Amino acid sequence: MKARRLHFVILLMGVFLLGAGYAHAAQTIGVAMPTKSSQRWIDDGNNMVKYLEAMGYDTDLQYAEDVIENQLSQIENMIVKGVDVLVIASIDGETLSDVLQQAHDMKIPVIAYDRLIKKSPNVDLYATFDNFQVGVLQARYIEDTLGLKQGKGPFNIELFGGSPDDNNAYFFYDGAMSVLQPYIDSGKLVVRSGQMGMDKVSTLRWDGSVAQARMDNLLSAFYTTEKVDAVLSPYDGLSIGILSSLKGVGYGTPEQPMPVVTGQDAEIPSIKSIVAGEQTQTVFKDTRELAKVAAEMVDKLLKGQKPPVNDTKTYDNGVKVVPSFLLVPYSVDRSNWEEVLVKSGYYDRKQIVE
Repeated sequence: MKARRLHFVILLMGVFLLGAGYAHAAQTIGVAMPTKSSQRWIDDGNNMVKYLEAMGYDTDLQYAEDVIENQLSQIENMIVKGVDVLVIASIDGETLSDVLQQAHDMKIPVIAYDRLIKKSPNVDLYATFDNFQVGVLQARYIEDTLGLKQGKGPFNIELFGGSPDDNNAYFFYDGAMSVLQPYIDSGKLVVRSGQMGMDKVSTLRWDGSVAQARMDNLLSAFYTTEKVDAVLSPYDGLSIGILSSLKGVGYGTPEQPMPVVTGQDAEIPSIKSIVAGEQTQTVFKDTRELAKVAAEMVDKLLKGQKPPVNDTKTYDNGVKVVPSFLLVPYSVDRSNWEEVLVKSGYYDRKQIVE
């Protein structure tokens, strides 16, 4: 009798522990990032994991090294494993329709992270920065530094765009041109190459070596006797390549100073370059805040609550307007890099000035 009672107690304890295990089983969030070749994406992935795990979620973080097929395979594997939400920073914003339909069929919500996923109805939310404003900040820096508002000029400028498969690249370019185009029309800015429009100035995969090669060609074809006064670059990785090209033909000396060169993402090599007086400006996007917003979106979705959204008009992916949360970008140069980047805790000063 005692043995039977003991067996019953053990059985009850097993059921209780099994039930407790199910009750405390963490939900898993799939996080698909494009590449580890850029420090910012490494930081994004790490921040997403940090915030989600602090909320009690498990994470499956994958990097595709800018290979579309890798990202498709990684997302499909996440779906098969049964993740509860997908957070995707896409490599190509137009190649995910089929895999997102699989996610939809499995009732897995999808959050586009900093890059809009296009041509799919199965994108629930979008977390990003005010990307048009990024371009505006870059162009205004050129405007202010050259004194264009005061009527100075003409100055020579060349334009670079981001990757044509990244929807953000068009927002960056359009934002910049909203400021620069009137000066081009009036002749205060001269694009000697004549290369304008994303069909001519885009840089596939945001590749710095491609930007460097294009700048080499521009300098040899259009600037043997003229000087470049400004280069609109939408991203630090491109800026470093452009600067290498400029230094190769003698820019960066007292006799031939560097032109104004913009950038984005406040990557360490570019901040070092700014401190050294080479690159002129970058746009800082605090990816800690972006990851925090995306994590909050995940949490609210899974709890059946209203996720944070502050824009329901701007981001049309070709099928639907995706509800979005836009964060604020900031312009950074030699005058404020410590205030913005070090005092905020984003970088340690030793990472920049050794």
